[in-house]
Amino acid sequence: MASMSSAPRLRVKEVEFFEWPYTLRLPFRFGVITVTHGRQVVARARIELEDGRSGWGVAAEALGAKWFDKDPAISDDDNLDQLRLALEMARDFYLAQGLDTAFGHFAGAYRPQIDQGAQHRLNPLVASYGPAMIDRCVIDGLGRILGRSFNDMIRANVPGIEPGRVVDDLGGFDFPGFLADLKPLPKLHVRHTVGMVDPIVAADQTPAQRVNDGLPETLQEIVAYYGQTYFKLKVGGDLDKDVARLTAIASVLDLIKSPYHASLDGNEQYGDAASVLALWNAIDASPKLQRLKDSILFIEQPIKRQMALAQDVSALAAKRPVILDESDGDLGAFPTGRKLGYAGISSKNCKGFYKSIINRARCQWWNQQENTDRYFMSAEDLTTLAGISVQQDMALVALLGLTHVERNGHHFINGMSGRPIEEQRAFLKAHPSLYYEANGTVRMKIEHGMVDLSSLDCPGFAVAAEPDWASMERMPASKWR
Repeated sequence: MASMSSAPRLRVKEVEFFEWPYTLRLPFRFGVITVTHGRQVVARARIELEDGRSGWGVAAEALGAKWFDKDPAISDDDNLDQLRLALEMARDFYLAQGLDTAFGHFAGAYRPQIDQGAQHRLNPLVASYGPAMIDRCVIDGLGRILGRSFNDMIRANVPGIEPGRVVDDLGGFDFPGFLADLKPLPKLHVRHTVGMVDPIVAADQTPAQRVNDGLPETLQEIVAYYGQTYFKLKVGGDLDKDVARLTAIASVLDLIKSPYHASLDGNEQYGDAASVLALWNAIDASPKLQRLKDSILFIEQPIKRQMALAQDVSALAAKRPVILDESDGDLGAFPTGRKLGYAGISSKNCKGFYKSIINRARCQWWNQQENTDRYFMSAEDLTTLAGISVQQDMALVALLGLTHVERNGHHFINGMSGRPIEEQRAFLKAHPSLYYEANGTVRMKIEHGMVDLSSLDCPGFAVAAEPDWASMERMPASKWR
């Protein structure tokens, strides 16, 4: 195992951002917004090692309106500009740093990025988007230069991860041993997202609403097409409507012969824990919801972030574990949530892969200290599109040992249809275990509810194909300054 002192030191020499627009095949409602289109940022950074070797790394992520910042006074376009500003700020910080390890660059920019973001009215979740993208470019470039995969580099601590540089609660924990013991999973269960406006059965759609592109549209069709047994069910904060919708969902899921599993996602639609507990009690009281209730693994961030870390959730957590997601703004969120009864936290690449690794270590450390299995991580989606984004996210999830991951991009977006066909086929050729082509479009391959990640164990961060840079626009400058 490489020691932290022997981790390669490097400089970030160039950072570039590009964008391209995409259209959803079906509308997707979560929280306070219904999404029909979006934009993805594709980043690349050139790093130079101390010995002079140089190379580029890549990352990609959707620009998400009304998730990072749900303030209704801020327009969706301004939400995108907030994220662009976070990227611009991070670029400045990373380019200004001298020689350091890959993790050292993250550690050096972590607090300054959040503090400067606050000066521009960016919450920590928004501010962290910038470093999250550049960190992925850096580790991807490092792996390509060294000829080492993401799994190999993290397990050997090639990035030089030293948690003590950014948190103070892992003292005494065998962090190098934790990394070395990580065993990447070869396959993951895909947890299908049922959004708030998704059709459940055929009767929920008129003929005019059908897309008819050969892919499933209703939940009933999805179960038959993909063979999934893991589901993420959105609830909207209205008890009667939520119970009615869950009853409709259960009428489909209960037809699955094998056991199925679900999570409830409140997307901050509840004002307090008591309201969520009332929903749980209503589910518990309904004879039609007993199998669905028994399937629920955890409840995800049901309380508005302004209140989520200001009240105890132990009474709700006694029914099912409760996890943090949108309130996971900085590295102190999980320890704070632990004191309030939260047992878990989400992994999302848009929040930073170093954060996920540190929080996964916390789960193991806290479970050891308390001799329990209470603390855990979940794997959630931010509409990760086929290609760079979904590949890097799933590589992280698999390395952390999380057996199932929410995926919604493959359903609400028609694979790689927004990209040039040459790029699509380059990704298919490089990652044949993950994709297939049908009707002129390369899409994620889900068989028996699972994805095969074997082709992601390649030099760099899970990407062995090159995007078509010429087909994208340069990211416009943020107007948020």
